[in-house]
Amino acid sequence: MKKQAVGRKQLANRLIFYGIGIVILALGITLNTKTGLGVSALVSIAYTVAGAWNLNFALMTFVLYSCFVLIELFLKTVFLPELRSGMWHDLLQIPFSLAFSLLLNLYGTVLPVAQTTGMRMLVLVLAIVCTGVGAAMIVDMHLIPNPADGLAQTIGLVFGKGMGFGKNILDCSCVAISVVIGLVARGRLIGIGVGTIIAMIAVGRVVALFNRCCETRIRELAGTTGVK
Repeated sequence: MKKQAVGRKQLANRLIFYGIGIVILALGITLNTKTGLGVSALVSIAYTVAGAWNLNFALMTFVLYSCFVLIELFLKTVFLPELRSGMWHDLLQIPFSLAFSLLLNLYGTVLPVAQTTGMRMLVLVLAIVCTGVGAAMIVDMHLIPNPADGLAQTIGLVFGKGMGFGKNILDCSCVAISVVIGLVARGRLIGIGVGTIIAMIAVGRVVALFNRCCETRIRELAGTTGVK
């Protein structure tokens, strides 16, 4: 009975940490769009498309993340046949994307755009911290991954590298595509700036720092210590 009670408590903690991670990650990504210094690389395509054709950013993020899931499934089908049996689980990233886009829409309507240089830098720091902490908490719970993280991990596996390598490839690809779309559609960059580059570099450092300080403890509380 005691073991069952511990298991239920760990599951509850796991779901709570996972939910908090989603909320914090969505906040971080939205804050990045409010800096005026450039958006997060992973949503830069959605932001550029939304800005170029006056579309809803949250909706475009849902479309982008759904595309990430489809690309992930394609890569696993072609290059990683040993992972095909678990591909049904990857499809759960699509409802994740829907819930995530709703959060982005909510934050986008209530958070103001930073107006001064000092405030923009402060918001950028908060955005980077929230994005890194949120992403780390989601990954550490080993439930449904953020589609961007799921695709980054798959790219890393395809190249025989780790998730960090896959994230670098995905980040650079998203920024490059965003630049092309912005220049073709409007003759200028949309959403790509110094904040984009800083976030690309710094978010990974925040993830590493958070995991160094907190990963062991939260995984113990969530019962995911032995999960890989």
